[in-house]
Amino acid sequence: MADDPLEKMHQREREQERERLRELEAKDLDVESQRGPRPLEGYAGGHTTWASKQDDAAAAEVHAHDAEDSWTESQQQVARLSPPHGEPARKDEEPSK
Repeated sequence: MADDPLEKMHQREREQERERLRELEAKDLDVESQRGPRPLEGYAGGHTTWASKQDDAAAAEVHAHDAEDSWTESQQQVARLSPPHGEPARKDEEPSK
């Protein structure tokens, strides 16, 4: 079966794949051997005019009342789901005194 052309082709493809993986591993080891900060992939060397202050300002405006709104909605939900005053929350509980 060693003389089978299809088998030879598959063997050659496997060897090429192993060689490709060895090269990638060598590159990874080279990069990992260097210490220090690294740029994010896709952002290396890219210039941006966006500043974190822009994001902070927008967030402060958009989310300024989140805590108060959440508290108000929570209180409304509790009031809506609570039983009338004096009645037990569950049927197997005794009424409050």
